[in-house]
Amino acid sequence: MNISPQRKQEIIDALRRGTVPRSSLDAFAVGLERVESALDEELQKVAGGGSVFKAVRGEYGCGKTFFSRWLSDRARKMGFATSEVQISETETPLHRLETVYRRLTERLATADAAQGALRNIVDGWFYTLEEDVLAEGTIAAEDEPALLARTNELLEQRLTRVSEAAPMFSAALRGYRQALIAGEQGTADGILAWLSGQPNVAAGAKKFAGVKGDIDHFGALSFLQGVLTVLKDSGHAGLLLVLDEVETIQRIRSDVRDKSLNALRQLLDEVDSGRFPGLYVLITGTSAFFDGPQGIRRLEPLAQRLHVDFAKDVRFDNPRAVQIRLPAFDLDRLCLVGCRVRDIYLQHSSAADRIRSRCGDAYVRKLAEAVAGKLGGKVGVAPRIFLKKLVAGVLDCVDLHSDFEPERDFELTISDVELKGVERHAMGATDVEEIELDL
Repeated sequence: MNISPQRKQEIIDALRRGTVPRSSLDAFAVGLERVESALDEELQKVAGGGSVFKAVRGEYGCGKTFFSRWLSDRARKMGFATSEVQISETETPLHRLETVYRRLTERLATADAAQGALRNIVDGWFYTLEEDVLAEGTIAAEDEPALLARTNELLEQRLTRVSEAAPMFSAALRGYRQALIAGEQGTADGILAWLSGQPNVAAGAKKFAGVKGDIDHFGALSFLQGVLTVLKDSGHAGLLLVLDEVETIQRIRSDVRDKSLNALRQLLDEVDSGRFPGLYVLITGTSAFFDGPQGIRRLEPLAQRLHVDFAKDVRFDNPRAVQIRLPAFDLDRLCLVGCRVRDIYLQHSSAADRIRSRCGDAYVRKLAEAVAGKLGGKVGVAPRIFLKKLVAGVLDCVDLHSDFEPERDFELTISDVELKGVERHAMGATDVEEIELDL
């Protein structure tokens, strides 16, 4: 797949840091062909006014974050807005949906904006409303007071359902637009910050819009309805919301864990009830979260809703089910990913011939085997470190130094400081059975 120099650089820079790129992941995705059509069908359903709740399970290293960003990239190309929220005990606890809503708006992305796209979306929505008013043919574009009044009327009509549950959402939108027209940019910024769920917004901005207090746990769901309405009316297909690393709630205090599980059940039920047309929710977690005693099994209604009987062979899994599983990497799949990354690196490189000759498929496989060997033979834990070593340790050096021979000059070393918990356990194990998973 040919990609632009900018896209190539974004991919390579992320892999060099040991992180997952945020876009163009289809360029080196492996093993996702079996779920593509089912997921596209679900995205089309959401674009048509439906809603979907999906769970993805897999152990560390199998590519859950990669999968979620691959799907997000795919959704943005179909006209969706996307947002990725990592669940965290301190910053984004699941039992406080107002913090999840705040992160959602902060990381809102579209095909035109990598994140923080809410302002562009709201401004685009007002532009659409004005165009609709002008299309009526009764108000001239120069008549600003009449245009503002009619646009506000149209705003209220579009937000009728949301206004019943969260009247302050439409009030904030109205105040934001009035502040912009009045040239009070600071006030407009404050109102938009409040609408985004930010705390400590200046009292003057809230007074201007006629709103009070801050968004709470229950208000967050109503404001999410408002965001979806604005997205749809401004021409977007919908919103893909990724809740990543939900398994972290297994490690928090039991009472908070139970509240978090109940919040997840509440969100799932609201999606199923049709409250959020245009919303696709994707959660990711380990098998222990879905099957273990400290995960969803603590809340029977949630466990029932997410239960799936998986086939013995992953090839026969049903990708349309509410829960899908990602198999761990094997050596062949790891090598294939490595070769695709190398081929991406070759593009737009002045040393392409040198890289191609010195980093052939055989060498990529040799490096993959060596990295997996360093990690206790656990191939499923190896992808992140393998790709980091391949890019930063081998491909960069061949690209920069004409006399660098990987077979002769590269020595694989893995420092404890560059490893994550599961990788560190794997490296310290003398037998595969000794590897502890950080669940």
